[in-house]
Amino acid sequence: MEDFSINEMQKMQRSLQDKYKDRWEPICPETGQNKMLWMVGEIGEVIDIVKKHGAVNALTQEELRKDLVEEMADVLMYYNDVMLCYGITADELKQAYTGKFEKNMKRW
Repeated sequence: MEDFSINEMQKMQRSLQDKYKDRWEPICPETGQNKMLWMVGEIGEVIDIVKKHGAVNALTQEELRKDLVEEMADVLMYYNDVMLCYGITADELKQAYTGKFEKNMKRW
């Protein structure tokens, strides 16, 4: 299976935002904070699954795993909304991520 890229996710998020532009708050710097708060809420839902059912069950029980992956997708959707709000491109993210990776590889 082919990798799923940030660019693909952002394209999908733009489509969702366009479809619901009359119902959802706009994608702009002013709403970035709200998107982050929604993302944190979704992270909480991921944590709840693991906390309530245990890590092994969350990974091995089909229905729980499905729920876990779906909540992780929600986190990524809001993450991409935040990136769109602040105009952060996949290339910028890659540069920052690579820089942090290289810095962390040189620790200790």
